[in-house]
Amino acid sequence: MPDLANMVDAIEIDSVGDAPGQHAPEQIIALSDFIRQFGDGLLGAVQEQNPPVYQDSSNRDWDVLLDGLLRKPFDAQREVVHAICELLIGSGESGSVINGEMGTGKTLMGIATAAVLHSEGFVRTLVISPPHLVYKWRREIIQTVPRARVWILNGPDTLRKLLQIRSMRSKPEHPEFFILGRVRMRMGFDWRPSYVTRITGISRDAGDGQGSHSSERQVLRVAACSHCGEIVHDDDNAPLQVHMATDYLNRRRMACYHCREPLWTLTRGKTPDKSQRERVLDALRQIPSIGDKTAERLVKNFGEAMLASMLEDNFHNFINLMDDDGELLFSDRQAKRMERFLGNNEISFGQGGYQPTEFIKRYLPKGFFGCLLVDEGHEYKNEGSAQGQAMGVLAACASKTILLTGTLMGGYADDLFHLFYRLNPRMMIEDGFSYNERNSIGPASNAFMQAHGVLIETQKERDEGSHRTARGNRDKTSITKGPGFGPKGIMRYVVPYTAFLKLKDIGGNVLPPYEETFIPVPMDEMQKQVYDMRLATTLRRILNDSLRAGDHSLLGVVLNVLLAWPDCCFREENVYHPHRKTLLASAPSLYSDVEQMPKERKLLEICREQRQRGRRVLVYTTYTGGRDTTARLKVMLEQAGFKVAVLRATVEAAKREDWLADQVERGVDVIITNPELVKTGLDMLEFPTIVFMQTGYNVYTLQQAARRSWRIGQKVAVEVIFLGYEGSAQEQCLTLMAKKIAVSQSTSGDMPETGLEVLNQDGDSIEVALAKQLVERT
Repeated sequence: MPDLANMVDAIEIDSVGDAPGQHAPEQIIALSDFIRQFGDGLLGAVQEQNPPVYQDSSNRDWDVLLDGLLRKPFDAQREVVHAICELLIGSGESGSVINGEMGTGKTLMGIATAAVLHSEGFVRTLVISPPHLVYKWRREIIQTVPRARVWILNGPDTLRKLLQIRSMRSKPEHPEFFILGRVRMRMGFDWRPSYVTRITGISRDAGDGQGSHSSERQVLRVAACSHCGEIVHDDDNAPLQVHMATDYLNRRRMACYHCREPLWTLTRGKTPDKSQRERVLDALRQIPSIGDKTAERLVKNFGEAMLASMLEDNFHNFINLMDDDGELLFSDRQAKRMERFLGNNEISFGQGGYQPTEFIKRYLPKGFFGCLLVDEGHEYKNEGSAQGQAMGVLAACASKTILLTGTLMGGYADDLFHLFYRLNPRMMIEDGFSYNERNSIGPASNAFMQAHGVLIETQKERDEGSHRTARGNRDKTSITKGPGFGPKGIMRYVVPYTAFLKLKDIGGNVLPPYEETFIPVPMDEMQKQVYDMRLATTLRRILNDSLRAGDHSLLGVVLNVLLAWPDCCFREENVYHPHRKTLLASAPSLYSDVEQMPKERKLLEICREQRQRGRRVLVYTTYTGGRDTTARLKVMLEQAGFKVAVLRATVEAAKREDWLADQVERGVDVIITNPELVKTGLDMLEFPTIVFMQTGYNVYTLQQAARRSWRIGQKVAVEVIFLGYEGSAQEQCLTLMAKKIAVSQSTSGDMPETGLEVLNQDGDSIEVALAKQLVERT
C-alpha cells in the first residue's frame, strides 16, 4: 500500500527553503491544489498497491439467490452483498464491515449476505442485536428469507433452547438464524453448589486412658457427587460434611475428582420462582388493552395452560377468542393493536435468564455458527465493556463476522482499536499491537493512537523563582487525544474490509431530498446580559484560577451550566463548588412558566409553518430532572393548539414502535423526546421535520437521531434543524460536533456537507483533506 503519511512528509520537506525556518513561497503548494494536480497519480498508486477485492463483477449464482428473496435488495444494496461475500468467501477473510448510512437497509443487507453464506456452506447465522430490536430482526428475517427458521435467545427459555441447539448435528437445509440481545450475551452466569447427601461411617480409635484401645464407628452426613456418588473431600482429604459443604463449594466451581462431573449447577440468581399462572398473568398484562382485571378473567375462563399454548405457538387463536355466546372477546381496534404487538414480540414461559455466550464458547464446536451478524457494531468499541468482550468471544467462535454500523468512528482513532482487535485480531497482532507480558492491551492501544491518531502535547512552564544553585522553573507536559484518524490507518484497517453505502448511492428516486440547517438564535437583551456578566465571565475566571492551581473538578460544572442555562433560565441557577459546596455564581429566573424564551418562540414558528405544510415535527431535547424542559415545551405547544406526545424512558424500548404507531393513529402533531431514546432501530417516517433544541456531544447519537425519518420508504423531503443560542457555549458545542462529524465521516466513505458544517471554520485537517479529496475522485 502507498505510505500516504510519507507522501505528506515529502510535500512538507520539498516546500522548505534553504534557510532554516524559512520557506520559499514559489515552492509552497496548498494541499487542495496538490491533490487537484497530482490526485490522479496518487489515486492510481493507491489502487495499484491495494487492488479492490470486488469491482462490478457479480456472481450469477448469488444473483439468482438474491432474486429469490421475498424482499429483493436494490442494486446498490446488491453490490454491497456481493462485495462482502467476495471478501469473506473469495478472499477468505474472517471479518468485514458494512458501513451504511442510517436508513440504507443494513439489516436487509446483513440478512441477504447471511443467506448467500448459507448457500456456500457457512450455515447457521448468529445475530447480536440491541435488546429492543430482537423481534424486529425476527420479523425482517421472516419477511425476507423464504422458509427461514428463527430462534430467539433472549427470553427465559434461553437455556432450554441452547440445550436443544447443542443436539443439532446435521446441516440445516434452509437458513437458520439465532437472535441474541446484546445485554443477554455478556459472559458469566449464576450458579450454586450441587451435590447429594450421603450417610457414611468412619472408624475412630478411642482410648480408656489405661493403655487399652477400642474402635468407635461414627456416622456422618457428607456431600457426594450427584453423578457417580463418590464422596467429596476437603483440602485435608477428609470427607466434606454437609453442614460445611455449601460454604466450601461456593468458593469456586469444582468438579468431582472421580468422574470429573461439575459439583455446581446453573441457577436463575435473584429471580424468584413463579407459578405457571403468575407467568401467564404477567405475559397477558404486557399486551396492549389488557389490564389486571381482564387478565384475571381470561385465566379464569380459559385456563393458564391453554392461554400459554396460544401465546407461544399461535397468537392468532388468542386474538380470535370468543365468549360463551360466540362473540369475539376483543374489538377490531384491540385486535389490531394486539396483532401488532404479538407480531413484534415473542412470549415464552421458560425458566431463568441464562446468558448464552459462555455456553456457546464451551459447548458448541468452533464454526457451529457460520456467520456472526453484529448490529450497531460501533457499540462494542470500549476496552472494558463486558458486551464488547463477549462479542470478541463470539466472533472467535464463528467462521465469519459481519459488523453492521452507520457510524464506525466517533472522531478519535482509539474508537476503532478494540473494535478491530475483536473483529480481526490476527491483523492487529501482525502489526505489532498485542498484549504485553503483563497481559495488558493498554500499551498497544496507546501505540495505535500514536501511529494513526492525533495526540496534542501541551507544555506549561511555571516560574517559581531563582534558588542559590538553579532557577526554580517547573515544566509540566500533558498529552490529550484529538479528533482525527490518519489516511494510513484508513487504508490499512478500514478500506480493505469495509463496504460503504450512502443513501444517495441507492438512486432511482428511492429517497427524497434531505437538508440540515443550523439556525443561530439571538438571546433576549436581559438574557444575554445575565449570561455574559453573571455566569460566563465569572465562571471562566474562577475556572482559570482553578486550573492554574491544578484543580480540574470545575470543568464539568462550568461547562454544564453554560450549556444549559440559556435553555433553562425559567428557573433560578445557583452554581456550587462540587467539593467545598461554596457558591460560585448565581443567576435569577428570567421567564415565568407562560413566557416564551427565544428558542421556544423559534420552535413555535417552525411548528406552525410545518403544520401549514401538513408535516409532523419531531423535537429533541436533552434536559431532564431539575432542568426538565420537556414538560414546559409540551404545555407551550398545547397552548398554541398542537396535539403533543412525549416519549419518555418509561416506555420500554421494545414497545416504542407500537407507542409511536398509537400516537400517529390518534393524530399527534409533535413528538418530544430525548435523542438517546430513538437513536437506533426506530423508523419515524411520519415525522419528516426534526428540530434539535440541544444535541449533546455524542456523535453516534446525533447522526443516528438526525436520520430517523430519512430512510427507505420516506416519500417527502426531510428537514433537520439545529437551534443554538448565538454567542453562547451552545454554539461552541455545535462547532466541536461539526469537527468530530467531519473526522468520523472520513471513515465512512464520504464527506457530506451538513447543517453543522457551517460552524467548522477551522478547515479540514491534513488527514481529512486527503481523505475527502481521494473519496471525491473515486
